[in-house]
Amino acid sequence: MLMSAHAAAARFEIARRACLDVDGNPVGPLPQFAQDVELLRRMYRMMVLARTFDAKAVNLQRTGKLGTYPSCLGQEATHVGVGAAMDPCDVLFTVYREIGTKFWRGVDLYRVLLYWGGDERGTLYDRSPQDFPFCIPIGSQMPQAAGAALAMQIRGERRCALAFVGDGGTSQGAFYEALNFAGARALPLVCVIVNNRWAISVPVERQTAAQTLAQKAIAAGIPALQVDGNDVLIVRDVVGEALDRARAGGGPTVIEALTYRIADHTTSDDATRYRSSAQVQAAWACEPIARMQRFLLARGLWDSRAEQELKRDCSEQVEAAVRQYLATPKQSTDAMFDYLLAEAPAALQIQRDQARRYAAQRG
Repeated sequence: MLMSAHAAAARFEIARRACLDVDGNPVGPLPQFAQDVELLRRMYRMMVLARTFDAKAVNLQRTGKLGTYPSCLGQEATHVGVGAAMDPCDVLFTVYREIGTKFWRGVDLYRVLLYWGGDERGTLYDRSPQDFPFCIPIGSQMPQAAGAALAMQIRGERRCALAFVGDGGTSQGAFYEALNFAGARALPLVCVIVNNRWAISVPVERQTAAQTLAQKAIAAGIPALQVDGNDVLIVRDVVGEALDRARAGGGPTVIEALTYRIADHTTSDDATRYRSSAQVQAAWACEPIARMQRFLLARGLWDSRAEQELKRDCSEQVEAAVRQYLATPKQSTDAMFDYLLAEAPAALQIQRDQARRYAAQRG
């Protein structure tokens, strides 16, 4: 009887890394940048600013002063850690929650309010004009990011494209297509999967049979790992390593950041219909801001006075942005047509005139 030989064609492993436990205690050696006290404080400040802005944005929506808004509550460490790792010349592709990354890269708070108020002038990023606006269609930012990375490679530029994608986005064809292309061409692309455990009301375990989302990169020949997304230090460290590797010609990396969407999916959602309060309470016990605060306090790098000053400063920044947003005159309806074509065809001119009449009737 002939016996077939069995041998492994290939073996893979997904590493998981962390710097801090849930109480803010180091779980191993800290990265070199952790010696930069001002950087640590700045990351903490930005996380608090993002949460302060987030709470205000939800309140504005509830009072009819803002459109549907997606809260980032509980995910601030991943967003800020990524922003802190990027170079100013890199190009950012977000989904729709990553305000902490945008704020770190210099996007004005009031611009984000404009955007969620339905005004596309909110996508004018004065300090990082190369960054792309929020992407609402799930996963569609991934091919765009791969294309930008290809352009950087062709031009011989030492810069990277960084793309966020949610756990639900990894179930989209665009995600796999972008990764396959990036792996085949060794593109300078870093993909950060924000695994907040929910694609609207669908939990991760019902989206995929994969043990991790990071392992979805294996088929594309891309190195991948998983990190504690509520640990801003490890996010900053790992993303920084991946960006450095890409700039040196080492190709793409996929990083899965484990976090939790504490709030509803958006202000039009009611998460109590599909998840228990016990799950949310457990997430609060691991949330990132308290963890980073405990880390700073334990090292004498923060105190109650600094905390009070920070909260006051964040409140003042947010309220100033709100005043600027509410005082911004509304755009003319012509803005919907001005930037489509160099010369508007007759049909579009008719639509523009109809929009003008409708706007005039509404005062």
